[in-house]
Amino acid sequence: MIGISIGYSEIRSVQLSDNLEIADFQEIVIDNCESVVSQTISFINQLKEKYGDFQRIGVAVSGIVDKSKRKILFSKQRPEYSSTDLAEEIWKNCCIEAVLENDANAAAWAEYRLGAGRGSQSFFYVYLGKGVGGAFVADGKIWCGKEGFAGEFGQILIDTEEKLRLEDVASSDGIVRRIKNRIHQDHTSSLAKISEELITINDVIREANNKDGFTEMMLERTGVFIGIAIAAVINILNVEKIIVGGDIMQAPTPILKGIRESAEEFSFQPSFQSAEIIAGSFITEAVPIGAALIAKDFS
Repeated sequence: MIGISIGYSEIRSVQLSDNLEIADFQEIVIDNCESVVSQTISFINQLKEKYGDFQRIGVAVSGIVDKSKRKILFSKQRPEYSSTDLAEEIWKNCCIEAVLENDANAAAWAEYRLGAGRGSQSFFYVYLGKGVGGAFVADGKIWCGKEGFAGEFGQILIDTEEKLRLEDVASSDGIVRRIKNRIHQDHTSSLAKISEELITINDVIREANNKDGFTEMMLERTGVFIGIAIAAVINILNVEKIIVGGDIMQAPTPILKGIRESAEEFSFQPSFQSAEIIAGSFITEAVPIGAALIAKDFS
């Protein structure tokens, strides 16, 4: 079983063994000056050389996927998807059937089958990365809504005066932008030693894990914003678990602290008390694992 995730800066792959353990993990950096479709095709052909021929691959992308037509309808990060039949291009150039899925849905399915959501009747998955996404799993199914658009968690409005949506403040770009706007107020932060224009989300994650106070504070505040939106999910769905994943959760402690505090403040208390808010079991591997499982489970 093989699955890949196509992100903004990297393509990742996971090969799962017959007993659903990770047998291999690969990652390449995307050259954003070149077509991501051609780079995906090249990557898959490299996987064929490494693993031998295989007939099917799960492909997870950031965007809205029409599963009936096997096409990507819209992607904010990759507009070229909507004008390209990715599954058809993979078939023509690799002779492999591609099963397309949204990245947050794929990561949620990985957690349901093998991770923090295993055995749960219902949970909501929050994906924090270049974008902010979500997925609702109930009774062993991903609930996609009438047209397949469900789970657009990043579109929740969290500041009516500034008209800020969650993705504006809690995506990797949003976090870095907010830090750059505040870093001049805290010259003791280790991030202040980096030229402002060069600060990346990887710097933020590293310094938060190194217990830099300013960075921890900014990630905790990010968690507060996320918690406001999570409270709405808890109030409406009364889910068993909220599982938080994505690359930004490589620095989980301050984010979860902020989430739990604000979710408790804004949730209907009986629903909050019955919900568990936890980090996902997988970080960088979640999306390709889920893609591989979806290609197998829904063949």
